[in-house]
Amino acid sequence: MIGVTDTDGDRAEWSFPAVPGSVRGARHAVRDALHSWGYDAALGDLAVLLVSELVTNSLRYASGPIGVRLVRPHPDGDAPGRGADGHGLLVEVSDPFPEPPTERSAGPEDEGGRGLQLVACSARRWGTRRGKSGKTVWFELALPG
Repeated sequence: MIGVTDTDGDRAEWSFPAVPGSVRGARHAVRDALHSWGYDAALGDLAVLLVSELVTNSLRYASGPIGVRLVRPHPDGDAPGRGADGHGLLVEVSDPFPEPPTERSAGPEDEGGRGLQLVACSARRWGTRRGKSGKTVWFELALPG
């Protein structure tokens, strides 16, 4: 991990180097944050799986730092920087590679190409956005209850 930007309140942010060990580091950071926020293991497992896929995608194409950010909704449903409804867990993975990822159709024998399909099938909604230097892939997971 390059650094922890913030882990207090309703946000948690980390920056990881573009090296293979960062996938494991991102999984542990996300799992620990969700556990400390009191979310159940099922939500944590899903978030960790999808973060792992997106960080792996970033490693394939980006040479700079990879950012991971979690934003949980405020109890009143009004979380700053959130989407339209603000009721789900927002997860973002950013990297300096400017091109957005594309969904591929992986064949039964293909080793890759399923990451974005997993995100699309598992998340309530997802998307990408360009930043000043790179892109962010985000997804929102429905919270239990």
